[in-house]
Amino acid sequence: MKTAKANNELLMESLSRAHFQYFVDYQNKSTGLILDRTRPGAPATIAGVGFALPAYAAASERNWISRQEALDYTLKVLRLLHDSPQGEAAQGVSGYRGFFYHFLDPNTGLRATAPQFWHSELSSIDTALLMAGVRFAAAYYRGRRAEEREIRRLAEALYERVEWNWLLRENGEIGHGWTPENGLIKSVYSGYSEALLLYILALGSKRYAVPAQSWQALCSRYITADKPKKHISMPGMPLFCYQYPHCFIDFRGIKDETNRQLGFDYFENSKRAVLAHHAYAVENKKGFVGYGPLQWGLTACDGPGPVPNSDSKKESHEFRHYSERGITGFDDGTIAPTAALASLPFKPALVLRTARHWLNKPGLYSLHGFADAFNASYGIASGQEKNQPWIADDRLAIDQGPVVLMFENHRSDFVWRHTRRDPVLRKALTKAGFKGGWLKHQTWYKQ
Repeated sequence: MKTAKANNELLMESLSRAHFQYFVDYQNKSTGLILDRTRPGAPATIAGVGFALPAYAAASERNWISRQEALDYTLKVLRLLHDSPQGEAAQGVSGYRGFFYHFLDPNTGLRATAPQFWHSELSSIDTALLMAGVRFAAAYYRGRRAEEREIRRLAEALYERVEWNWLLRENGEIGHGWTPENGLIKSVYSGYSEALLLYILALGSKRYAVPAQSWQALCSRYITADKPKKHISMPGMPLFCYQYPHCFIDFRGIKDETNRQLGFDYFENSKRAVLAHHAYAVENKKGFVGYGPLQWGLTACDGPGPVPNSDSKKESHEFRHYSERGITGFDDGTIAPTAALASLPFKPALVLRTARHWLNKPGLYSLHGFADAFNASYGIASGQEKNQPWIADDRLAIDQGPVVLMFENHRSDFVWRHTRRDPVLRKALTKAGFKGGWLKHQTWYKQ
């Protein structure tokens, strides 16, 4: 008889393998660029490439693909990104000052020119997600073969040409990006968000680093919540913000000044945010259909669209399509499986129970893992049967990727184990004031 541990391993293997398949099937085979979503005609997403780079390496470790296949994929996409033209022009370039456009043409690697993506911005956070994957590649492929040496060379060149300080504001905060049509985007990343990753990468650059004061500027805007336990909060509280930085960086046991004052690290903070999401679903004050102990997790995801929600017991709501959803922000009853699944390292037993529950729900799971989102309240509002919830048609790269990476981090420290050795990340974390934990130990190689 299989033990509970063996059953859990089989479940994690199956789920992770299915979500990885997205990156195999929804990429341009010539360029290696990852499609933003499964919908025909979708552009490529640079953040999706950032997730794909460690996902391919993890797949080779699990023998889903060969190491040579992972190496070939990595080289192909890094060569394309390195050689793609950059400049101020609105067309015919992939980016500017080392940053990349949020969406690229998957066939060419140039700024996507379809009308709906024409004003795609030069994105600081999406470039950061890409560069996090690029830095992982430099740390993982340490062999003497010519291909691995080339990966390291391309990865360092891509990272070091990003002019992070170009988007710096006078108070030390970093802006969202730029477009050739309108110039610098006014909004900045201020306070707790997924931008922890952006600021850390910007601190580590040799030529274009932001000052240490930028980290203090970010932290000075933090807010805290007390339920169910004290944690660093943010407007809306979508779970992706508590997951993305942890996909690439091991925050366990290392603390900056804010962590030392509060008495817990960012990993513990994410655990508490997950507990808050779970408690919110169990309490279900807004009366959405299906919310409960095994049906929880709000984040940015697709939704059923703008239709009045007649099922809410408390107040009138409106359904949205793609939107950021969270327990202190907008909620229309749309649950995103990635929100729970990518929380595996934080609350493993709860996440695995939830996954097993969802596997028994018709239509939620397929070759590429769980659907992006589902909403049982919409079924009632639109006149459908109670047992026929709305289920998203598309799957999204930025929702698939965290599942693969966080499953591997939980199972074997996979991404964390390699990025802990990256001298750039170690330097950046130290500059931000992090101390203790694995930072006390020497890295095994020098840059």
